[in-house]
Formats: sequence, C-alpha cells, structure tokens
Amino acid sequence: MRHTTASVNGRTGGSNPPGAPAPSGGGTPRVLVADDEAAIRTICRVNLEASGLAVLEAEGGEEALELARSERPSLVLLDVMMPRVDGWQVVERLGADAETREIPIIFLSARTAPEDRREAGRLGAVGYVVKPFDPVELGETVLRVLDGLRNGERERLSRELLEGA
Repeated sequence: MRHTTASVNGRTGGSNPPGAPAPSGGGTPRVLVADDEAAIRTICRVNLEASGLAVLEAEGGEEALELARSERPSLVLLDVMMPRVDGWQVVERLGADAETREIPIIFLSARTAPEDRREAGRLGAVGYVVKPFDPVELGETVLRVLDGLRNGERERLSRELLEGA
C-alpha cells in the first residue's frame, strides 16, 4: 500500500490530481492532519497509517485550506488552536466553498469546555478528539467516523458530538 504524506511546503505526494474527489469505496481514504505541533502530526500520521489510511499534513490553517482545496481529503483532523488561521476559521472557510463544504471534520484540541464542542457541532464537525489522546485509538476513531459517513450517518455523528458537550 502506498502511504501519502504531503504538505504545501514541498513534500507533496498523492495519486489524485488537484481538484479530484477523495477516494471512495475501494480507494484508500486520505486524512488531512492539520496541527501546528510537529510531534502531534507525527503521532497522528504514524497511527493513521498503521490503520491503513493515507495521510496529508499541514502545519497551519492556511496550509490546511490549500491542501483541502487541492487534494480533497476524505476527512480533516483539525487542531483548533493554531496561529494566524485557527481551526474554527478553517472550517468556516471550507464551509463557505461549494467545493469543500462536504469534507468531514474531526477537531483535535486541548480545549475541553462544553462550549467548544458545541461550536464544533455548530460548524458541522463530525467528531471532537481531546488532547492528550490515545494515539492507538485515533485510527479506530477515524475509521469509525468514515464508516458512519459512508452509511449516511453524518447527522448522527454531529448529534453525538453535541450530546457529548
């Protein structure tokens, strides 16, 4: 299996041309991990790849927006607190673009307040993982969400996010 790690700063990989839809059905799902901490991106990448997922990496919000638009990942694992363009702003911008508004988002954050989960739900996220997290469970969580999305359960996933608030 080919693992993909990409970023706008020159380490670009992947088999889909820019603008092509994310793999569906038989293709390997691609997860965009956007976090300003390199260690968190590495932990996520290693564990997501161990779960059979391809991974794209972004160091910040602007880079996440560029990769989401050009690579159309199957899902974005998105830190809330990043410099310049934070995770909330990334989701608002993706949601305003017809080409990216359907890309599912799982927030990854140290913010544990119920209002943060509610904001994630308001923005249409399908999950919220609190740091510190169990890296081994991360792949399972992402696969469970992707399975739910394939089964048309986006509203249920968003509802569960809000119920956890």
